[in-house]
Amino acid sequence: MSNRCDRLRGALLRGTAGTAILLTSLAAGAAIAQTAPAPAAGESTAAEAQTDIVVTGSRIDKAGFDAPTPTTVVGEADLRIGARPSIAQALNDLPQFRATQTPTSTVANTNSSSSAMDLRGLGVTRTLTLLNNRRFTGSADLNTIPQNMLKRVEVVTGGASAAWGSGAVGGVVNLILDDKLQGLTVGAQNGISSRGDGHRYSFNGSFGTSFAGGRGHFMIGGEYQQDMGISNRFSRPNVGSTDLFSPVGGANGHKLILSRDVFYANYGTNGLITSAGALKGQTFNADGSLRPFQFGQVGVGGTTMVGGEGVSSNSEHTLTNPYQRYNSYARVSYEVGQANFWADATFSRIWAKYPFYAETGSYALKATNPYVQQALGAAATDITVGRVFEDYGMRTFGFSRRNIEGAIGVDGTIGDGKWKYSAYYAHGELRNAQSYDNQITGANLKNALDAVRDGSGNIVCRDALTNPNTACRPLNILGAGRADPAAVRYVFGNQASVVYTTKLDTTGFSLRGDAFNTWAGPVSVAVGGEARWESITTNSLDPTSAAGGFSRFNFSPLNGGFNVQEGFGEVAIPLLDQPFSKLDINGAARYSHYSTSGGIWSWKVGATDRIFDNLLLRFSRSRDIRSGSLTELYTTVATSFFSVAENGNTYTVTRYAGGNPRLRPEIGSTLTLGAVFTPTAIRGLNLSVDYYKIDIQDAIVSLGAQDIITSCGLGNNAACAQIERDANGAPTTIRSTYINLAQYKTRGLDMEASYVLPMNRISSLPGSLRFRVLATYVPKVEINNGVAVIQRAGDVGDGVSFGTPKWRGTGSISYSNSDFSIDARVRYVGGGVYDHTLDLANNKINSRTYFDLGGQATIGGLTWFASVNNLFDRKPPLTTYGSIFYDSIGRYINVGAKVHF
Repeated sequence: MSNRCDRLRGALLRGTAGTAILLTSLAAGAAIAQTAPAPAAGESTAAEAQTDIVVTGSRIDKAGFDAPTPTTVVGEADLRIGARPSIAQALNDLPQFRATQTPTSTVANTNSSSSAMDLRGLGVTRTLTLLNNRRFTGSADLNTIPQNMLKRVEVVTGGASAAWGSGAVGGVVNLILDDKLQGLTVGAQNGISSRGDGHRYSFNGSFGTSFAGGRGHFMIGGEYQQDMGISNRFSRPNVGSTDLFSPVGGANGHKLILSRDVFYANYGTNGLITSAGALKGQTFNADGSLRPFQFGQVGVGGTTMVGGEGVSSNSEHTLTNPYQRYNSYARVSYEVGQANFWADATFSRIWAKYPFYAETGSYALKATNPYVQQALGAAATDITVGRVFEDYGMRTFGFSRRNIEGAIGVDGTIGDGKWKYSAYYAHGELRNAQSYDNQITGANLKNALDAVRDGSGNIVCRDALTNPNTACRPLNILGAGRADPAAVRYVFGNQASVVYTTKLDTTGFSLRGDAFNTWAGPVSVAVGGEARWESITTNSLDPTSAAGGFSRFNFSPLNGGFNVQEGFGEVAIPLLDQPFSKLDINGAARYSHYSTSGGIWSWKVGATDRIFDNLLLRFSRSRDIRSGSLTELYTTVATSFFSVAENGNTYTVTRYAGGNPRLRPEIGSTLTLGAVFTPTAIRGLNLSVDYYKIDIQDAIVSLGAQDIITSCGLGNNAACAQIERDANGAPTTIRSTYINLAQYKTRGLDMEASYVLPMNRISSLPGSLRFRVLATYVPKVEINNGVAVIQRAGDVGDGVSFGTPKWRGTGSISYSNSDFSIDARVRYVGGGVYDHTLDLANNKINSRTYFDLGGQATIGGLTWFASVNNLFDRKPPLTTYGSIFYDSIGRYINVGAKVHF
């Protein structure tokens, strides 16, 4: 078997010397990431034999094992391309991932400015994210990890619950830090868009050293980054104030159209009279005088219009959120005999405060209201006024997430080193503080609008007539900025705030080695156990939110927890070891017991066959499980709002999402079939293709507002019951708790081609050229809600749950040597339709192709680097808030430098 491993190492290393590469594994069906000094012209590559081999995708870490699960390793050089502000955004450039809520997505909730991973578009909760092979509290936001200390990222695609842990329905993202770090490295980076906004800068440093004659090692590092965000949405095409619009008469034979400059037709910044009568359609000047409102093209229902003098919530949002963050990591290890004891700690914080959008509403004022009498004079009558409160400031969202974690562990060998063991314990806490400022307190506004004159002729709240000690002050909403500051403080002065603390305790152990030999080599096994305790508690909650007193966003308590114990085993059995065929089979099983839902099994079987060292065939079949997360189980109320379409009309609705402690575990079934071709006649050429099929039963989801409207229209009575309507039947509120869907299915193909060409083969130049293309084709994303089946592959609008482009791909060409590198990259995102369930006149969305350039050079010990993303400033497609699949920022330039001592 040792001869076999040597042959496999040789196959792995052919054509890779002297480059920083990312390749699909030749022998292991995994991927190999390595960095080595570039050979001089004509230099022998015999040193290849000393290069470390990294085989992933399995708990069995034996070099030369052909793992049946497709795995990609992203090395340091690939993480650097594009100078992305977070690890997650760098990985999101890979077509296997679906973009998520990142700092370049505009949201104002618990995950604002977070960076999480979503393999296969199954949702971030179905991607198991690990740090050095273990779970950690910062997995939902990779901003917690110093990017400058990463050695590589291992991406296991396909079901991996049996081998790696429950929850890995979509796969595993394993962040591996450089635990052999030596020396001091410091760096800085600065970025800005070609429009002069979106300024971002960062500083980082790391230090590592050995001690005690090499038995010990210490490392520490961290980053600081500030992103100024982009506040002006109108600075970019197609994202200023775009929304669904229903024109009167149904233009182009359709009732809906995606339109630019869609504004409120029933609210005005100084007050718009909407009640029936002679004054309808009149608005107020800043001084309170009347004039006709300048309407644009008013749509069906009279609530929106294209053009005119209005505003909209879309136009008030930031394009990208500002934020600041810092993170740090430290690790110490010490060898005692055959054991290596270690301890590490992480600390991170990310925070921001930014305007969200202005308060809006429709308010009834009596003819006896003194402010109405002042504005209308003899024409004073009862009126209804639609108002946008921009003059008193935007509703402002603030957050501060602090993550702290510590872990201890030991890795070692037994006897002659054929058996390895690992054990660890970790504790982490995430403190998440959130706030909304400048929100209307509903009861206070009602009191403040009920203005009268007292016996002395002063304008007061009606409440003051019987309660002279009242805090109420009358509010004048007719005109701009005319209200008494005391009245503004009374109505807008309360702050919605909450602090949540999430805790994670996790421990585990594993034992790996060769159990016995067969005719084809040793049988390798891995066994182990893991346990974890997760909880979330509410540390503080403002009293107005607790009473549901704010106009829209009320925080709610979130308390709960669960624990799970797991045991697993894995075996790799070689069946044939001949020049024409090297056949291995692999199996894994895991039993998980949840305190919330009981026990459940997951398993995996697979096989690989390497034919004449040129072709690797691989197969795996797995049963994967995931129980509900803390959020899915225990969230009381989470509030958001959306534009939805129903029967040709558009409406703005409030969506209340919540947890469900009665959720059943979801069960995934994954099949992968693949092949890797590495012809010995063309050294450095690698071709691979993998087909995957994933079916999830009882999928846990909280459906989007439009999906619930659509499901109701298709006859789903349960969906209809989640919709609240006004007297005219228009939807106003949607309640979307987490539920178990009937079924979720997806199918796809992953394809990769790469070629590494050492320049000494064709010239006297040092270094090497690398060509690489990755693509993913997804023909099916099928949602079955128990009544209707909805196909979401090719739906790429921003209001669609599980929408996925059918095609995504990246291609790159790079040259590198020891002092210089340059790379050019093409990113392709397929088009489709905004939402195929809607009858849109302009439903089609065209594909986008983005070009990036980057390079770095070392001069006098200082390494300079620069990059330009979206070189040709390709504009985003027309959507509402802006689709996460496409670049809304435009051309962006990064420059930076680092030095190593």
